[in-house]
Amino acid sequence: MTGPGGLPRLPEQIDGLPNICGSDPLVSEALRNAREEPAETGFGGIDSSFGIALHMHQPLIPAGGPELRTAALISNLEWMLANPHIADNHNAAVFLSCYKRMGVFIPQLLDEGTQPRVMLDYSGTLLYGLRQMGAGDVLDALARITTDERDRRAVEWLGCAWGHPVAPSTPVQDYRLHVRAWQHHFAALFGLEALGRVGGFSPAEMALPNHPDVAYAFVKTLTDCGYHYVVVQEDTVEEPDGSRLRQPHLPHLLACSSSSGETASIVAIVKTQGSDAKLVGQMQPYFEAKGLSPQALGTHRVPPLVFQIADGENGGVMMNEFPPKYFEVVRECSGSPTPMLNIGEYLQRLWSLGVAPEDLPWVQPRLQARIWSAMDPGEGPSRLAEVIEGLRRQDPRFHMEGGSWTNDVSWVRGYEAVLAPMETASALFHERVTRRDIPPEDPRYRRALFSLLVAETSCYRYWGEGRWTDYGKEVARRAIEAVAALDGS
Repeated sequence: MTGPGGLPRLPEQIDGLPNICGSDPLVSEALRNAREEPAETGFGGIDSSFGIALHMHQPLIPAGGPELRTAALISNLEWMLANPHIADNHNAAVFLSCYKRMGVFIPQLLDEGTQPRVMLDYSGTLLYGLRQMGAGDVLDALARITTDERDRRAVEWLGCAWGHPVAPSTPVQDYRLHVRAWQHHFAALFGLEALGRVGGFSPAEMALPNHPDVAYAFVKTLTDCGYHYVVVQEDTVEEPDGSRLRQPHLPHLLACSSSSGETASIVAIVKTQGSDAKLVGQMQPYFEAKGLSPQALGTHRVPPLVFQIADGENGGVMMNEFPPKYFEVVRECSGSPTPMLNIGEYLQRLWSLGVAPEDLPWVQPRLQARIWSAMDPGEGPSRLAEVIEGLRRQDPRFHMEGGSWTNDVSWVRGYEAVLAPMETASALFHERVTRRDIPPEDPRYRRALFSLLVAETSCYRYWGEGRWTDYGKEVARRAIEAVAALDGS
């Protein structure tokens, strides 16, 4: 069976599980042969621009039954809908409408003759959970604005890691599996041609590794998987000399060197500081952009891009204030000197001027300047470990746990109860699945991979002790059990 563009159509589910592996050649071919949407060249008549992205996520939890050890994995949203009397679960129906509403807003605004834009970031666990709970209308609405020739020009999807893991503390080989799993799942839902248009990546919690070897592996994973840019939080990157960014509203080149001397780089779009929900919910990027003018980039002067990303459903501002403000701003900015642009569209215009990624100002993950002032890339992992330990002794605040838009939260300290079984599951997977060369199309591989990816979801740590930690330990136990079962097969 073929889909749009004559490409094969991947099944959405296989043996009751989401399609998360087994079609790497097709996925890679779709990305290599990607066809960008036609865009205007240059920035004629544009003084400044802005863009917003909506991040959507719901974890899978073992709550489909009375006993934790035997309960089915269901979407947290499904559990909220079934238990409206607990905490803020009464918001579940509103959350569900938030996951669908851009599929309604975009066609409506296009019908008016305006020029809406939006970037979308949906985790794999959310997409799978929506299907499992019967929310096909949400997925149908998203499919329309993803595949319809007119509507899709206004919408840019950002790729992400399937299970919403935090990159700094997820084993690098697993993170690559998450990235590929999302690409498989997205292609199965919306088509390989649609996947070919996904050129940007949004890391969960905006978490960027700053340990040199982990950061290098992170960027190498993204470029190997066909991504052209990544969105980063302003506080997680620095200039090569360790200072704050001088031009946060221009694209940068994120360059990451390893202790072995290898370097990987990718274009980085900076999300500037601020209260994410309020900034996006009240469409602040537009009003900030209106006060800006073209900035110097090499020999060119180009319009700045004010970019913000926020949870698309959490909080009263996003639930209630965002829709009318979005309509108001789209209507006002369309055709103006400060239009709304998606990142891919902005970069196409920039490249058309003759600017290349190598011409962009370089940045690196935060705190790396202190490392590279004490050693050079290529001196090896042992020397790197010595330097890091020395810096920690000099300054207790120095850390290699990465950074995110929740910089007051460590994704490592205090979470040993969840991390230990998660790391055990990971080690077992690679010992008994990867090293035994069990092929990704094997049902045993898919079952074990699904359990591992779910076990690495960030929510089991973000919410601290109690029910969420119990969920995390239980899902990790199931992942270990799924891998161990391979010995008897």
